[in-house]
Amino acid sequence: MTPRIAFLSAALLCLTACTATAPRSASTLHGDPAHPEATTNWVRTELYFGLGPADAANAGAGESRWREFLDHEVSTRFPDGLSVYDVYGQWRDRGAAEPERLRSKVLLLLYPDTPQHRADVEAIRAAWKRASGDASVLRVTQPADVSF
Repeated sequence: MTPRIAFLSAALLCLTACTATAPRSASTLHGDPAHPEATTNWVRTELYFGLGPADAANAGAGESRWREFLDHEVSTRFPDGLSVYDVYGQWRDRGAAEPERLRSKVLLLLYPDTPQHRADVEAIRAAWKRASGDASVLRVTQPADVSF
């Protein structure tokens, strides 16, 4: 093993160990008496929604259909706030020769990790699959330290 590879391997191992063993802290909320003093057990969830082919602006779901979905399915479940990003995405289905290129939205939610919130996220995914006919809505969830 070359010295450079040994160094990089050691650095990666150190970073992995530091990340895995770093203590989680409770973030504090400053200056907002409407919220509790500390937030614990919050998560960050990203949901990826395909709207239609990237090269066909008029195919798939348009902006008005997305806004209607957001208003009726998402905002009612997470009324305290959310973020939405316009993104280009691609993925390749099993057995497909080429990736499918999509106009997409990423919905970012930060919330206390409760059974009700987890059920709300799953309800949003199911509602989009019903409305769009898509086979999936990618979900990425990870712990989050938040502060307002």
